[in-house]
Amino acid sequence: MIGVVGEALIDLKAAEGDPRRPVAHPGGSPMNTAVTLGRLGAKTAFFGRLSTDAFGRLLREHLRGAGVDLRWAVEAAEPTSLALVSVDSGGAASYTFHLHGTADWQWSPAELPDAPGLDAVHAGSLALALDPGGPVVADWLARLSETTTISLDPNVRAELLGDRDAYRLAVERWLSFSAIVKVSDEDLAWIWPGADLARLARDWIAQGRRLVVVTRGGDGSLVHCGGREFAVPAHPTALVDTVGAGDSFSGALLDRLDRLGRLDPEGLARLGPDEARSAVEFASKVAAVTCSRPGADPPWRSEVA
Repeated sequence: MIGVVGEALIDLKAAEGDPRRPVAHPGGSPMNTAVTLGRLGAKTAFFGRLSTDAFGRLLREHLRGAGVDLRWAVEAAEPTSLALVSVDSGGAASYTFHLHGTADWQWSPAELPDAPGLDAVHAGSLALALDPGGPVVADWLARLSETTTISLDPNVRAELLGDRDAYRLAVERWLSFSAIVKVSDEDLAWIWPGADLARLARDWIAQGRRLVVVTRGGDGSLVHCGGREFAVPAHPTALVDTVGAGDSFSGALLDRLDRLGRLDPEGLARLGPDEARSAVEFASKVAAVTCSRPGADPPWRSEVA
């Protein structure tokens, strides 16, 4: 089983043709990744704090509809987090968040199981970055990393992160226990302004990361694995918007590695460049389908088989 830990929130987006009427869509980077995995047929569990309010029930229904296991999801008394989504004429999405006192950030150590018996856990985004729960999740992942593959996507939301230097230190800690790193060039440019992105990826591989993928939107991805560096082009698509594209990329990447027998720690240690290329090509295809329709709506396996 593949675990995903993090936030599940509601994206509020103006209805098509009527900006006065917002429409609620399930969202949140980790939840989108879990839904992608579930729709692709991977055995997936979501570790999230889901409110008991109406939006929280909508999120549970959305996850269950994709076949995601919610045995470890917490029933939280706090309200659901909200994000207001704006999409520009080029399809790029921006977000305004309403997070004060909401469910996703209140993790306590007792809410995370000591030994869930997973092959891999994917993490990142805001639930790993924001207090008070972020350090609790990070400590849990560090312990799990001794027997479980940890996959990281920082998914930077700069307006919520405060001091850049403090956040950079947190990312460096997360990298120390992560075996797979998927990160966008935009995220890297904010965390390490002016840095050579290829050099960063090479350093991470030298320090023990098994697979590093730097996504560059329409310019494709740069992949570092098994002593090789290579580019994988973006899959062509008719762009509607980019909401959830990076999250579906992460889910599809893990799904393909799992089907190749290269996701658990023992299998990942044997991952070769050709297999890594295959996984990134599949992830690019899944992300392209997500970009071709509005909102975070990743494809089912039958749509990309």
